[in-house]
Amino acid sequence: MNVEDLPPAPGKFASTVKVGEKGQIVIPKGARDLFNIRPGDTLLLLADVEQGIAIVRQDLFDRFIAQAMGPAPEPPPAPERDTEQEEDRP
Repeated sequence: MNVEDLPPAPGKFASTVKVGEKGQIVIPKGARDLFNIRPGDTLLLLADVEQGIAIVRQDLFDRFIAQAMGPAPEPPPAPERDTEQEEDRP
């Protein structure tokens, strides 16, 4: 049995791609469809010597970071100014 003949599990995709002379790869249509990648989308490439390369749509990464970081903390209140002392100044 050839593993390439097996249908992928739902939500999964695997394929081989060749690197062109300029270092470019083509993301297969099945992967583009699965992740809703369209022409003009910005992708984030993450690389780790031990774990390999991952490509993520920028908007998904931005959403992940926003959720991980949580809402921005409220800035501390500005110190109150002592207007009486300022009025006494020449």
